[in-house]
Amino acid sequence: MKKIVVIGGGAAGAKAASKAKRLEPNNHIELYTNEDKIAYSLCGLPYYIEGSVDDINKLIIRTPQNFIDNGIPVFLNHELQEIYPDKNCVLINGNHIFYDELILATGAKVNIPKVENAKANNIFTLRSLEDGVNIKNKMLQSKSVLLVGGGYIGIELTEAFIKNGLTVKLVESKDRLASDFDDDFSKIIQDIIVSKCAENIEPYFSRKIIKFSVDDNNNFKSAITDKGDEIFADFCVLATGASPNVDVAKKAGIHIGTTGAIYVDSKMRTNYSNIFACGDCTESYCIITRIPAYIGLGTIANKEGRVAAINATSDEYFEKFDGILKSTITRFFDYTISKTGLTYKDAIGYQDRINLAPIYTTVTKKDKAGYMPNVNDVTIRIVADKRSGEILGAQGIGSKDNISQRINTIASALKNRATVDDLLHLDLPYAPPFSGSIDPILTAAYKLKEKLNK
Repeated sequence: MKKIVVIGGGAAGAKAASKAKRLEPNNHIELYTNEDKIAYSLCGLPYYIEGSVDDINKLIIRTPQNFIDNGIPVFLNHELQEIYPDKNCVLINGNHIFYDELILATGAKVNIPKVENAKANNIFTLRSLEDGVNIKNKMLQSKSVLLVGGGYIGIELTEAFIKNGLTVKLVESKDRLASDFDDDFSKIIQDIIVSKCAENIEPYFSRKIIKFSVDDNNNFKSAITDKGDEIFADFCVLATGASPNVDVAKKAGIHIGTTGAIYVDSKMRTNYSNIFACGDCTESYCIITRIPAYIGLGTIANKEGRVAAINATSDEYFEKFDGILKSTITRFFDYTISKTGLTYKDAIGYQDRINLAPIYTTVTKKDKAGYMPNVNDVTIRIVADKRSGEILGAQGIGSKDNISQRINTIASALKNRATVDDLLHLDLPYAPPFSGSIDPILTAAYKLKEKLNK
């Protein structure tokens, strides 16, 4: 029998604890979290704020009592203070807890700008259920919001606030929204977002907040940018990304990778044989570049938590986590925005390190047969390597139901290191309500083939 201690109650920690108990019911599993809730969906918070999820409790996947009923003691509001790898011990809330195997799922922390008054009242971040409730309550009393950050969360919150009648004053340090996409592709996304909601969005690009002004009660009043703008709003939300929570691990001598997150092998094992890590505190292996990458997503956290549990539980059988493709997707009103693998810009950045000669093609086609009702455009970009013909990535934007299936197809191709020729010969399903007789993916593949042959 083993004692397995899991630190962190998010997607990775909850999955690890549950899986470890199912694999070996006789093992003693303990789950510690510094929050007062566990196993909830962070990704659902923008949709709770928007109103399509009507009860915050619907985002709770499993309660502490669910874990207790399955024989897993849960310790809420317990903070990890120290790790003593040589003693197989951790310090939590001043108490020494011993373990046979330790699984770290300490998650990530919000990037708060290091500027004056950044922690004033009515300046919110979105990293917990409580944050979601506080933002929604303030939104329902307000007419305007300053939203800092134009990535996925910023885009999702923009929709949520506009649907609730607010004016969104959006500040982004880059020169465009969705900067993870290629420059011209993100410009397409930005034009759609800004034009669709022109009366409700005031965009401020290529600007950084240098100060928040407050009233006599330390309540947020406005933000001042490095271009001299003073932007007033009823409240502010920081959607400025997150960084891996690794301070305690680093202090204990657990290796930190090149991305700033915990380094793990394919078994989710750290440099200590009985300490595993998973989720947003770890870096992952990028299948395409074969170089570590950092991306915090619930899907990745769940898979890594499962692998960590299997390898912490068994001394014989093991499981591997192959890595990530950096696949992402979001929605803005009737549009879906998604990508997988490398953008062309990414590929150019890697071309000398991993010997690439990137090419790409972009196609815009109808998402179904032109004679069908409710026909819409879909824009797909596929990136490939001219030398090997291997597919490197794809980006897509289109109406609600026509992008995810196509980006999923490319993700599957990437996992199997498919070439442009492989893509050309895919037997994709066809019927007029779902696609033209030649799918946009195949059209893009034909154009890439022409470039390969030049």
